[in-house]
Amino acid sequence: MDAQQQHNDEAVTALALKAGRGDRAALTEFIRATQGDVWRLLAHLGGTAIADDLTQETYLRVMKALPRFAARSSARTWLLSLARRVWVDNIRHDMARPRKSTAEVEDLQRSTSLESKWSEWVDVRMLIDNLPEQQREALILTQVLGYTYEEAAKIADVRVGTIRSRVARARKELIEAHGSSQQQASFGA
Repeated sequence: MDAQQQHNDEAVTALALKAGRGDRAALTEFIRATQGDVWRLLAHLGGTAIADDLTQETYLRVMKALPRFAARSSARTWLLSLARRVWVDNIRHDMARPRKSTAEVEDLQRSTSLESKWSEWVDVRMLIDNLPEQQREALILTQVLGYTYEEAAKIADVRVGTIRSRVARARKELIEAHGSSQQQASFGA
């Protein structure tokens, strides 16, 4: 974490503490400063179709929990951990519902005018979407969103070694799945 990001995290944590004491202006500023991070995490974990709803649910929970926020970790880490729990709760409630991002990808695959780079991105996204939930989360937190293993471990509420092993397994599965999809593509051609 560079000095700029650390200063930003300290400022966000100060806003969270003020908001927890009832400062409405601090709450507004806290939300403005963090909503992009929350939305990106939820979009990567659950898809863009539900990211807005999950972000809103996250901030509803945040407003209830801020008075108890004690700054044992940065407010950003605390907030993303809460957002992750909102996502997990959503999965638990909607296990039978197919994810819209998969349907969107299938529609895009039928289109014959896709450019090569877009097609590759879709392939990677599908491979990531097919990872087990915990591996997908660890991979997205560390490799897509750029959190350190330590930060990702706090967000996911697991040990650093667990995050490392989940990322390693996710990478291995992605490589194997990519090789398998390449073989299928060459047989289907």
